Amino acid sequence: METMSLRKLLVPMVFVCVALAVMPFVLGSTTLATELVVFALGALSATFLAGRVGLLSFGQGLFFGIGAYGTGMLSKLAELGSGVSISLSIALAVVVALGIGYLIVHRRGVYFVMLTLAFAQMGFFLMVAMSPFTGGENGLLDIPRTPLFAGLVTLSGPGQIYAFIAVIFVLALLVVLRVVRSPAGSVLAGIRENESRISALGYNPRLFKTFAFAFAGAIAALAGAMHTIFLGFVPPNVIEPEMSQTLLVMALIGGTGSPFGALVGSAFYVILGHFLSAFWPRWMIIVAVLLIVVVLFLRGGLIQAGQDLAKWISARRQRHDSRP
Repeated sequence: METMSLRKLLVPMVFVCVALAVMPFVLGSTTLATELVVFALGALSATFLAGRVGLLSFGQGLFFGIGAYGTGMLSKLAELGSGVSISLSIALAVVVALGIGYLIVHRRGVYFVMLTLAFAQMGFFLMVAMSPFTGGENGLLDIPRTPLFAGLVTLSGPGQIYAFIAVIFVLALLVVLRVVRSPAGSVLAGIRENESRISALGYNPRLFKTFAFAFAGAIAALAGAMHTIFLGFVPPNVIEPEMSQTLLVMALIGGTGSPFGALVGSAFYVILGHFLSAFWPRWMIIVAVLLIVVVLFLRGGLIQAGQDLAKWISARRQRHDSRP
């Protein structure tokens, strides 16, 4: 049974690696491919929370912003290396997520959603208030990139930056899959289905959900740090509430039932926006319509649609082969 389960994961992982390898050539732009992977990493945090724990968070942009601004400020103002700056930024995001998570995860439904939105809004206003350090509405500019891993990895060109961020995404995806398949992941799934029963079994749902919230915050912060490494500056929109909305929409469209949905949803959103925004400013209408369809009729997102299509094609082939 374990071997069969591993085989089921191996196929999509190979597909992800192949897709990441050919993406810059298919899209014709390394910059667009890098943006897509960065947002896929951010959407992965929302996918994990919604799909595994059943927590719909409008606050992942806060942790994305902490990762982005933390990396930028530590690299530029404190003159720390990129590796140290990324690590400290993620650690800060985890600490903040632990505090926020412990306060709000016992709330359910719309109360939890509104609390995450409120904290995301607070993060944005805090960034504006700290404008001497963050650059305020002008953003934080001229952030240096230093070699990583004792000088073994240099990020001097678009190709190297894309390769580095793609590897980070694959590693983060593997970690998420490991957590999902772990005993703690099973408890989180049980909390999503029936929290009272899990509590009766002796587990503390609040602590497990706080862990999940902090883990998702770390992933979002990692995405924000990669965003800063990618651009070389920090625009103020990385910590705006709209960023939380974007990450959650990507997660829902791709499908929260599988961590792989983050890449699918990000690809749809980023590619659609890139090619349609040039001649149709209202391209977000398509995203809105698709989101409505997903919520009403296709709860598994585009991942489920692809799986259903594959099953339908397979069934048709079997019927055709069985004919005399």
